[in-house]
Amino acid sequence: MSQAASAITRSPAEVVQSSPVAQGPNGICYAHSGEVNISDRDLDRLVAAVPTPIAAALTRKAYYFVPLTVNHDDDTVIADRYDVALSDNAVCHRNLNIGDAQCVFISTRLMDDTFSIAFEFYINVGHALVERAGVSAVFADLAWQQVEAGVRGETSLDAWEARKLATANGPDAEKYKNEYLAASFADAISIYLLAIYLDVDYHDLRERDYPLLAPAPMAERLRKIAEIFPPNPGFEFNIYYRRRG
Repeated sequence: MSQAASAITRSPAEVVQSSPVAQGPNGICYAHSGEVNISDRDLDRLVAAVPTPIAAALTRKAYYFVPLTVNHDDDTVIADRYDVALSDNAVCHRNLNIGDAQCVFISTRLMDDTFSIAFEFYINVGHALVERAGVSAVFADLAWQQVEAGVRGETSLDAWEARKLATANGPDAEKYKNEYLAASFADAISIYLLAIYLDVDYHDLRERDYPLLAPAPMAERLRKIAEIFPPNPGFEFNIYYRRRG
């Protein structure tokens, strides 16, 4: 009985050299390589959903949507398709400096659907914006007011842990407050972008490791993000409430 051939792996530099790069209307550079599980149309719209002011902060950065990004000994390699033998060492994404640009390789075949691929991309975009542009003062004021009011839950494990340390009145409270605000800002941006691109049921974001931020304060944060970064033409942002049966 014949066995399927193993996936071909290449270095990230080889993938960059062989993959034509497109540029979204917002200026974001991106490409795909290998057997990815997202259509060209969905990929184009996924990238185009990022508001232009956010995209402007992502200069010298390119996103590569690939089947698998794999840790191989001390190196990173890119597989041309899904391979179960490689999947155990695959990572959701890897940021690598190649030449004068930072290239982000996103493993589309580790994820089940477009929702997961989009969220992985938008989380990376949110953190990249915070690293390069910092945290909006108006968002920071809102998020910290919510903390002081004792709102339930948070938007990620990083934000949850930093918030606990920031409110523990320890000697490093200010440091952890800054970490909390950076994490919560990046989280809110990524959830906002996801909601622009797809119809999102907030309960689909629930996690087991920490309680998710209550819907009303989350809506406040997302509205603030929408004020700072309005949607691009062709996209819209709305929040709908419904009663569950």
